[in-house]
Amino acid sequence: MLKILLIILLVYFGVKILSRLFAPLLLKYLSNKAAERFGGQFRDFGNQKQQSPRQKEGEISIEKMPNKKESNTTVGEYVDYEEID
Repeated sequence: MLKILLIILLVYFGVKILSRLFAPLLLKYLSNKAAERFGGQFRDFGNQKQQSPRQKEGEISIEKMPNKKESNTTVGEYVDYEEID
């Protein structure tokens, strides 16, 4: 019985000491992977911005979206209601 208790305590303190040694390395690795994943999401956005034609400083260009308003008549009819207390 004493032998089992001693082994459990030894394993507990061994894990505790090893976690103090390896936890910073593990956290650094995980933060690098998260930063890499986060940067990958915006990599395409940066490429699109760089590919746009350069303008001289002070020039203004306005890009307009076409005004296409399509109404969907198959949605239904609006029904006005009154709230009853």
